[in-house]
Amino acid sequence: MSGLAISTTGLVHIYRAHGHDVAALSGIGITVRPGELVGLLGPSGAGKSTLLQLCGGLLTPSAGRLQVGEHNVATMTDAELDRMRSGDVGIVLQGAGRNLIPYLTPADNIRYAQQAAPDERDLPTPETILELVGLGNHGTTPLSQLTPGQVQLCAVAVGIATLPGLLLADEPTSQLDHHARDEVLAALRTINTETGMTVLLVTHDPEVAATLPRTITIRDGRIASEGRSGEEYAVVAVDGSLPLPPHVAEVLPAGTLVQVTTDDGVIRLTPVEQEGNQ
Repeated sequence: MSGLAISTTGLVHIYRAHGHDVAALSGIGITVRPGELVGLLGPSGAGKSTLLQLCGGLLTPSAGRLQVGEHNVATMTDAELDRMRSGDVGIVLQGAGRNLIPYLTPADNIRYAQQAAPDERDLPTPETILELVGLGNHGTTPLSQLTPGQVQLCAVAVGIATLPGLLLADEPTSQLDHHARDEVLAALRTINTETGMTVLLVTHDPEVAATLPRTITIRDGRIASEGRSGEEYAVVAVDGSLPLPPHVAEVLPAGTLVQVTTDDGVIRLTPVEQEGNQ
């Protein structure tokens, strides 16, 4: 299967906490092209894991449009979502152990994950999947004998057991030392380049983010900025609003009156003194 695209427009997710409605996402609009490797960044509670779970059909959007490949996720039934996850979308939850059956070997974990795949799907062998993530020699090794990095690679292998078009990985490098972290990142890049699979991963590690070709930063439930090859860019929203990068927001705090002018294609933002603030 080739990589799946992701497209959202006005995506909203509201949950109930302590008797109040809380907006985890407030009108998110993103486009991820087939075969891209993209990182979701942002502070804790920003909404990045919520967005990941919405893309995997683990949560239901409160409003807006969410398209994954040919799937209109916002309108799908539970049975349709189960079928999507069984073949088209792979998910690696945060914490490697949550993705694995501890008493099964890596190869048997993959076989178990493949059981729910659609009958028409031509499935790769567990050995093929393990080779792809760099665990070719550990198909029958008990999980208890693997290093933390190898256990995380096994979780990734289970996530791609059916060679889906989209892999969603929530903090796949957290709690790993630098060597293991780099091995997991290398495996994700190999999966992306050799299969064309779209990969969307959540990370809070700036060193991980710096290695990714594209990043999307979420802050307070909205798109704050995008990164391309190490450069950070503000993103104009559908309604014309423009979230300011943190270093600019420090200079132009909320409520600042700003004059916007253009001169030969150069756009300038100039703070204006207001009466009472002089």
